[in-house]
Amino acid sequence: MNTVSTTTLHDHGAKSHHEVAPGEIAVGVVVGRTSEYFDFFVYGIASALVFPSVFFPFASTRLEATLLSFAVFALAFVARPFGTMLFLWIQRRWGRGTKLTAALFLLGTCTAGIAFLPGYGKIGMLSVVLLSVFRFFQGIALGGSWDGLPSLLALNAPKRRRGWYAMLGQLGAPAGFIVAAGLFAYLYASLPLEEVLDWGWRYPFFAAFAINVVALFARLRLVVTEEYSQKMDEQELEPLRVTELLRARGPYVAIAAFSALASYALFHIVTIFPLSWIALFSDQSVPQFLVVQILGGFLAMGGIVASGYIADRLTRRRTLGALAVGIAAFSGFAPTLLGAGTVGQDVFILVGFALLGLSYGQAAGALNANFGDRYRYTGAAFSNDIAWLIGAAFAPLVALGLCAHFGLAYVGAYLLSGALATLAALGVNRWLRMKREAAK
Repeated sequence: MNTVSTTTLHDHGAKSHHEVAPGEIAVGVVVGRTSEYFDFFVYGIASALVFPSVFFPFASTRLEATLLSFAVFALAFVARPFGTMLFLWIQRRWGRGTKLTAALFLLGTCTAGIAFLPGYGKIGMLSVVLLSVFRFFQGIALGGSWDGLPSLLALNAPKRRRGWYAMLGQLGAPAGFIVAAGLFAYLYASLPLEEVLDWGWRYPFFAAFAINVVALFARLRLVVTEEYSQKMDEQELEPLRVTELLRARGPYVAIAAFSALASYALFHIVTIFPLSWIALFSDQSVPQFLVVQILGGFLAMGGIVASGYIADRLTRRRTLGALAVGIAAFSGFAPTLLGAGTVGQDVFILVGFALLGLSYGQAAGALNANFGDRYRYTGAAFSNDIAWLIGAAFAPLVALGLCAHFGLAYVGAYLLSGALATLAALGVNRWLRMKREAAK
């Protein structure tokens, strides 16, 4: 009897160990991030190509309409930290599964709402108001979609392979972009522009809604199981009030956010901003340029994978620093490339995406160890929100506005500022670490 009981317990323990294996956590992270980024890029591409005509035809110029569209685009990033705070409260009160279900249901509802939204020509300014409301609540939902799986993955990854496991979740960004850009490229190549602007642009939003439903069940399968809940509890990956986090680890929230700015500044400069620039100031066709960006997305995926190998040899922090230097160097060539016609613009995209993959692969969570076990769950979510807000939210708006009025040199200046912010944050982090070690 005792032998049977021991065997049963051993089998159960083996199953539990399998349930929390880093590889399986990584699958959940990749699925979740891919669905979120597909949603993210469907809106971003539409904001550059479609929404200026559909929702802002009253603007005096196409440039002004695009700038207004990018202002609405930024609302999601403004809302995201508030979404994190709201859904952390929901999680503390009703649990992780309820929070994730509510967040992804809200995200899907807003995405579907945009798909059915009439344009300015039918309901006037109400269309702009509703678009802004849907976009704001998309940001609230994205803040609430944090499931803690990247932190759980980081804590359970083999010590010498943390860079490799950290990059896996980042693959969701280029994967989501490739699918979103592919859909829009197909629509623009297959339909007259009038039909794309009338009804064709809505199909990617329907697809985003469907993918959200699939991703919800894939993630719930992980985060609500007893094994994962137990592992989260053991490693103190539980939600805290953001005010408590800021009192205890406020400086480290800022350091973690600024350490990612080189990558996050580049993120929209090679994805959303150039689409608007091509549509406004270039003779290159939209589907042709989207194909170039899709190739860039595959380069970014390769860069992300390479970053895992590099970080496991140099450390994640040194990799971030080295790539910030690389992005700073790229910022000097970016204006020349963008102004050099089709070939130069394509080189800008491909080189930019390769650099983005290498840097973005290690940008998220590289300094989350500063939070300690107790504050890691909330600190990782909130510092990431702040990084997106500072580094990426207004990038298309600022870059397009400055470049259109004052010249392409401002693209380089924007990228350089992000690189310098990353290097400064890493320098401050090292100084604080040395100070702590000296105090021991």
